[in-house]
Amino acid sequence: MHWFKNLIQLSSTRSSFKSLIPVSPSLTQLLQFNRDYSVAATSGLEPTKGDQKPRVVVLGSGWAGCRLMKDLDTSIYDVVCVSPRNHMVFTPLLASTCVGTLEFRSVAEPISRIQPAISREPNSYFYLANCTDVDFANHVVSCQTVTDGVDALDPWNFNISYDKLVIASGAQAMTFGIKGVMEHAIFLREVHHAQEIRRKLLLNLMLSDVPGVTEEEKRRLLHCVVVGGGPTGVEFSGELSDFIMRDVHQRYAHVKDYIHVTLIEANEILSSFDDRLRIYAIKQLTKSGVRLVRGVVKDVQPEKIILSDGTDVPYGLLVWSTGVGPSPFVNSLDLPKARGRIGIDEWLRVPSVQDVFSIGDCSGFLEGTGKQVLPALAQVAERQGKYLAGLLNRLGKEGGGHANSAKDMNLGDPFMYKHLGSMATVGRYKALVDLRESKAAKGLSLAGFTSWLIWRSAYLTRVVSWRNRFYVAINWLTTFIFGRDISRI
Repeated sequence: MHWFKNLIQLSSTRSSFKSLIPVSPSLTQLLQFNRDYSVAATSGLEPTKGDQKPRVVVLGSGWAGCRLMKDLDTSIYDVVCVSPRNHMVFTPLLASTCVGTLEFRSVAEPISRIQPAISREPNSYFYLANCTDVDFANHVVSCQTVTDGVDALDPWNFNISYDKLVIASGAQAMTFGIKGVMEHAIFLREVHHAQEIRRKLLLNLMLSDVPGVTEEEKRRLLHCVVVGGGPTGVEFSGELSDFIMRDVHQRYAHVKDYIHVTLIEANEILSSFDDRLRIYAIKQLTKSGVRLVRGVVKDVQPEKIILSDGTDVPYGLLVWSTGVGPSPFVNSLDLPKARGRIGIDEWLRVPSVQDVFSIGDCSGFLEGTGKQVLPALAQVAERQGKYLAGLLNRLGKEGGGHANSAKDMNLGDPFMYKHLGSMATVGRYKALVDLRESKAAKGLSLAGFTSWLIWRSAYLTRVVSWRNRFYVAINWLTTFIFGRDISRI
C-alpha cells in the first residue's frame, strides 16, 4: 500500500499550499476587475495625431446620422457612432409592423451595414451608449454605456476626443406634462414600441375570449385608443382598422363585435395637408370603423383616459403620437437654442463653438439666419445628413478635417431645403399625397389608389438596403395578391 501512502502525503502537501494557489474568480469578480483595470488604464479615445485620420463622432443613429455616416468618405475620416440603439429604424413603415403587415426586420438596418467601416476599420467604432456631456473647449464627449436589463454590469463612463462632432440625437415624444402618459401609453418611435403594441393587442384579444369576462371588460380590453392625429397616428389607425376587418373578424369571431379604434385629436387631423385630402382621410377612416373624437387629454390612468370636458375613455391599448420635442440631453447643452432645438447656421454648424454640427430633429436654424426652423421630418433629416457628409468630405480633402483646422476655410454653398411633399396612408389601398411646398402654396395633391402606389413606391426606394427592399416588396406583393400579408394567413 506504499502508493496509497504517497497519495495521502501528496494530497496533504497540496492542501497545505492551498492558500498559495489562485482561486478561479467568479464572472462578477472578473467583470469588476476588468472594469477597474480598464478605467485605470484608459479613459476612452485619445485625440488624433497629425499623421492619423481625423475622427468624426456622430451622436445618434436616426435618419440624419445614418445618412451622414453612409456618405462619409472613410478614406479621409475615422467614424465613431454613439447611440443607445445599434440600428436605424425606417419610421414611416413602423406602423405596419404592429399588425404584421411587415415584419420587424424589414424596418431595421444595422449601423454596421450602413457604414461597414465601423466594423472593419481599426479606428472606427460603434458604442452602445448615451452622450452625457460635451466639453466643447477641449473637443471631448463624455459617454455612458447602455446596460438596461443587464444586472451583472453597471454603466461604464468613458470619453471620446473628436475632431468633428455631429449632434444628431433626435427628439423625444411630447407628453405636454400630462400625468400618466409615460407609465401607461405606448409610443410608436422604435421597434420595441411596435413589438409591445403587437404583444398587447394579441394578449387583449386572447384575454377577452376567456369565459367569465364581463361585457364591459371585453369592450375595454378591445378598445384601441390613438392620441394624435398626425401622419403617424392616422397611419396606425388605418393599419389597425385593416387588421380588424381582415384578420380579427375571421380569427376571433367571438369578440369581433367588441373591438374598435378611437382616434383623439385636439385640433384637426393631418393639419398640414390640403383640406380636400383631410376630408378624404376623415371619410375613409370613418368608413373603416375608426371613431374620430376631438378633445384634449387631461389625465391618463391605467385603464382609462380623462378628457378636458370630463369624459372618461376606457382603453385596453393606448398609443401616443402627439409630436416630438427636445430631449433632456439637448436641453442640458449650454448652446444657443432655436425653439428649444440646438441653434445652427446656414452650413449646419453650431456657430458658438468650433467643429460642432447639428442635424435632424434636434437642430433648428437660428433667427439670425433668416430661415425658419424646419419640421421634424425624415426627409429633412436625411437631406441634412447628405449635405453635411459632402461638406465634411470636402473639408477633409482640403486639409480641414482635424480639430481647429477649418476656421477660415470656405464651406461652399449653404444648405437649402425644398419640401418634396407629404404622404400618408389611410387604409387598404388608399393614401394621400400632397406635393405642395407649404400649406399656403399651390401644387398637386392626390388621394386614393394612385396615391397608395406612389406612397408604396416612394418608401420602397428609401429603404436603406436591398435586403430590406426585398422583404418589403414581397410583403406588399402578397398583400396585394392575397388580400393580406402571407405571414398573417
